[in-house]
Amino acid sequence: MRRLKILILIFCITLSVPLGYFVWQTYRGLAQEEAATLRFFANTLFDEIEQALATLVQREEARVIDEYNFFTSSSGRYREGTDVNRSPLSRLPAEYYILGYFQNNPDGSFQTPLAQADRTVAADNKDAVTQLEQANRKFNRIRTTVTDKIIPAPDKAIVPAEQKKGDVFAGKYLDLTRSKEPKAALGQKEKRFEEITVAQAKNVARQEAGERAQSPEPPAVSMSKKRPSRRPAARAPMADRDFAGSPAGELQSELAAGEANAADQAAAATREAESFQVEVAPLQSVFIGGGQIFIFRRIMINQKIYRQGFILKVPAFLNHLAQNYFSNQPMAGFSNLRLRVMDQGREIELAEAGVSAQDPKLVLQRAFPPPFAFLNATLSCDEIPRSAGRQTLMIMMGVLAAIFLIGLFAIYKSAQTLVDLSERRSQFVSSVTHELKTPLTNIRMYIEMLAQGIAKDTEREQEYFQIIDSEGSRLTRLINNVLDLAKLEKKQRTLDLQPGTFEDVVAEVQTVMQAKLKQEGYTLKSLQEDIRPFNYDREAMIQVLINLIENSIKFGRAAVRKEITIRTYPDGRWVKIAVSDFGPGIPRQALNKIFDDFYRVDNALTQTTRGTGIGLALVKKFIHLMGGRVTAENNTGAGCTITISLPVAE
Repeated sequence: MRRLKILILIFCITLSVPLGYFVWQTYRGLAQEEAATLRFFANTLFDEIEQALATLVQREEARVIDEYNFFTSSSGRYREGTDVNRSPLSRLPAEYYILGYFQNNPDGSFQTPLAQADRTVAADNKDAVTQLEQANRKFNRIRTTVTDKIIPAPDKAIVPAEQKKGDVFAGKYLDLTRSKEPKAALGQKEKRFEEITVAQAKNVARQEAGERAQSPEPPAVSMSKKRPSRRPAARAPMADRDFAGSPAGELQSELAAGEANAADQAAAATREAESFQVEVAPLQSVFIGGGQIFIFRRIMINQKIYRQGFILKVPAFLNHLAQNYFSNQPMAGFSNLRLRVMDQGREIELAEAGVSAQDPKLVLQRAFPPPFAFLNATLSCDEIPRSAGRQTLMIMMGVLAAIFLIGLFAIYKSAQTLVDLSERRSQFVSSVTHELKTPLTNIRMYIEMLAQGIAKDTEREQEYFQIIDSEGSRLTRLINNVLDLAKLEKKQRTLDLQPGTFEDVVAEVQTVMQAKLKQEGYTLKSLQEDIRPFNYDREAMIQVLINLIENSIKFGRAAVRKEITIRTYPDGRWVKIAVSDFGPGIPRQALNKIFDDFYRVDNALTQTTRGTGIGLALVKKFIHLMGGRVTAENNTGAGCTITISLPVAE
């Protein structure tokens, strides 16, 4: 048995190592899948924000350059004061995070489509115009140091080590090296040249000619490529003078003076219909303080730089992004989004949404391209949502572990049973040898005594003959028990069930066991109540009762009260036969085992009392074959009772 335990232990260890590795790898794969899923949807969230920013940039880049005045001449049929020519920017922006639009002129002066030149500002726009004027003054103080410079391409984002590990899962399906390269810009990457008319140029420079600059004019850092088109040959010198050597303000004055007569009006109309190229730079952004950012583009006309854009209210803008793209998403229930505005490595503004992340297991960052390079988004999560496969795996692993343990336990118990049975068989062979040898020895001894004439009278001879007969019957019963057990195990024993009331069986048993009972000093009592006939095999029941009585005699030799009772009584649809004695009883832990093949209770009494261990096993097999059952229990006082239950005849 010890060797079997060692083999089972080795088997468990051998099987547990690959099984544990399999579970670990499966959990690792599920963790990668969960992280990849969260990473995918987080990047989708960032992509939505980036797409919204790109849409905003594309909208602003598509604006006509003279929309930053109250009236626009974009249609080519400009007539000041008509609603059809009113700029779409002349009303307060629909986006609450945009303060308003304005143009910063080369001389530092200010104009906004919210205010019409030389007129009173509308009450609804007055506060916004005041704030835009303040923003223009702040911008004038810093524009020479932060603008009109080449914008360097953003550095490639550094992917954290933990994020690289997580990308192993997605990397099996896609090459992510190119997809992770950040965009250089959300809108146009390089400066472009745009065709504008003279009327548009005049409209852009409308206020420059009539106001003094608020700050010194910055030096121009790039040149426009003037290209006249569709210009009459006779007017070429005039056009060259207007645009090659004169600023836009001078052009405005000259055109105004020429409208006095019809010829000059015709010439002015011709010039206004002409077009030339202006340089339009990509959008860029600059901090002007007070939670405001100026997002603008540079327009170069005749070596003059105009800056057109809008003021972004940073706190409102961050709140807009968090509320519109994150807070109403299921992801907000288990992750945290931080939107930060950075300036030279310093955090200027912060907006946070979702649940707080104390010890995040996954952190994803996105730095957005220019002109929103100041915006940085970070999504973190303490607990990554579990996939449905994890629960299925846990259930299956639990079932597998249970089956594994149950199987090992069953193997162990089966092996233990086989070992115990083998040991009991070995003991049975020894016991049978002894049991067969004992009556044969007695028979041979008494025959020799009779042959030598030791019995001197007839009474003594009869006594010897009775002992020889008793030992012969004992030997016969022992042999029959062994043969019947072998037949029952091979299912070769058949029974002849006949209805009866059991009196004949009890009478036969009393006759057979009379000599043995007298020799051991026992008395046998029979108590039978009125019962209905029930089916039983007479010979098998005689053998059953004899085995029970012999068992009581064998273990009750030291009993104070040597009495055995056979009681037969009805119990519903059953007839019960109870055999009781006043012997030592049966240990509680052995009550359910005494009917097993070759089983003998291991105590001091069984060690001094010989037996084969098949008597009670035969009782159980015969009763089960008759359709009944047998149980054993200790009496309240001394002894035990073995009860046989058989169904009544139909």
